[in-house]
Amino acid sequence: MSTKGSKLQYLSFNRPWLHDTGKDGFKADAIAGLTNATIVLPQGVAFAIIAGLPPEYGLFTAIIVTAVAAFWGSSRVMVSGPTTAISAVLFASLSSLALPGSETYIALALLLTLMVGVLQLAAGLAGLGGLIAFISHSVIVGFTAAAAVLIGVSQLGPALGLDSGEGGVLHRILHIAAHIGDLNMDAVIIAGVTLVSVVACTKISRRLPHYIIGLALGALTCHLLGTQESGVKMFEPLGAILPSLRAPDFDFATMSSLLPAAAAVACVGLLEAISIGKSFAIRRGDPYDSNQEMVGQGLSNITGSFFQCYAGSGSFTRSGLNAESGAASPMSAIFAAGFLSVLLVLLAPYVRYVPVPAMAAIIIFVAIKLINISEIKHVLVTSRSETFILAATFLTGVFSELDFAILVGIVTSLSVFLNKSAHPVVAVGAPMLVKNRRVFMNAELHGLPECLQIRFVRIEGPLFFASIEHIERAFRRMEAKDGFKTCILNLKGVGKIDLAGADFIVSEAQRARDHGHDLHLIAANSSVLNVLRRLNCLDVLGEANVHAHKSEAIAANVALASDAICARCTVRCFEECGGKANAAQP
Repeated sequence: MSTKGSKLQYLSFNRPWLHDTGKDGFKADAIAGLTNATIVLPQGVAFAIIAGLPPEYGLFTAIIVTAVAAFWGSSRVMVSGPTTAISAVLFASLSSLALPGSETYIALALLLTLMVGVLQLAAGLAGLGGLIAFISHSVIVGFTAAAAVLIGVSQLGPALGLDSGEGGVLHRILHIAAHIGDLNMDAVIIAGVTLVSVVACTKISRRLPHYIIGLALGALTCHLLGTQESGVKMFEPLGAILPSLRAPDFDFATMSSLLPAAAAVACVGLLEAISIGKSFAIRRGDPYDSNQEMVGQGLSNITGSFFQCYAGSGSFTRSGLNAESGAASPMSAIFAAGFLSVLLVLLAPYVRYVPVPAMAAIIIFVAIKLINISEIKHVLVTSRSETFILAATFLTGVFSELDFAILVGIVTSLSVFLNKSAHPVVAVGAPMLVKNRRVFMNAELHGLPECLQIRFVRIEGPLFFASIEHIERAFRRMEAKDGFKTCILNLKGVGKIDLAGADFIVSEAQRARDHGHDLHLIAANSSVLNVLRRLNCLDVLGEANVHAHKSEAIAANVALASDAICARCTVRCFEECGGKANAAQP
């Protein structure tokens, strides 16, 4: 198939899962879809509030975006739709440009969603899925924790019957502290009852519609307290029950100003979706294509922008529930979108009975669940570089803007990756018996004796322009310590060699020969050998100096070693030393 044909395959309506899901599978999908629909009904409202949009926009997103992303995505169980992280980024990006909830704000959100979808679709068709692997998972962990803190603080005011204020975390906390005397105890009681109910339901069973139960009990508490007397705010009736077709307002000047925010939202959405999709694919043993997922996410957001939806992505909570409920294919998410439409028609008239403090409690619960304490502890304990990435992303998100935090996280992640690539491990190896097998280990770390004439060096990492300086310094330190030796350079741990790397090999070979020694390579990988030939390394080294295995390289070099030095050597570093003339002499 041509490259063009393979790209168009991403857009095909003939999805593979349509052919391998039987009747029983679709029945299981229907049950899982119904369970998911009951969860997302209040969740969609909560996420829309976080995004600064009318409640119905979160529900529309949970219908259109969910169905399209499921059909064209790569995961069999991941459910897409409105998410807390994207909702928070969208609010942070647009609230300075227009009043949240206003017509202008809504128009900006829909245009931003279209731009996000176009960027994601273009990335998928361009085959950029592999680039996501270069962005550390710690970026998402730190970013999600920062978003959770901002979301929780933003809803603390409504839960207490106060105005939430504006700005970042510190501004909102100071605003609440300044107005704490106006605390509404009825609002606090309603929020408390709702929160306790949700927590209790999750302890009993994750399949219970805990958000709906919590909102119902919160509304009942509000009724018993008397809403008119208490002054507790209630939700306005939904502006529309089902989405309608309406094109975003195109304005190139506005699009230009929204581009940085669109790039941030697109990146967050893809990171969320691909990380969730991959994790479930690994657990279930399913195939997964990051580029196909990018296309699915892009198409869902493009389509959604024409149906009053804002940007969505993969939801870990809904995906986990979907998998636990026995979902067999993406039809479960499509069923969930259909059932949600039915529930919306049936329950929409009752939205006006939902008190704002009850929904604030739901959102605070969602925010708390977003912070993955175990994952944060794992990062802090295992890796200093990942801890730095997580901290940079989290602190930027808390003390600055969320869209800027994701940029800082990505730049930090890539910087750490490039720094590691530029500093590969360069170590001298020596044989050591491990369970009666000869294994080459780091001679310096394990205090192993080295051969007097042959230095065995292994490089773990790319041999390219950015790492040459570090590798060359390591070689000079070896020479300063033990003098010149013939070098066996093991390239099995080298995945990439560029022109600078080839020049380094040639330079080291010439340097060794100028001092009466030589350079031999261990390179069995055909792609590495082809690069060495193409860059004329083998013309200088000679084919005889390139070996496929350690034993072959060692045997060739031991045979060429000075008999006089071998005769007085007491190290006997290699097994091949036993066959050396006069080697047994003291």
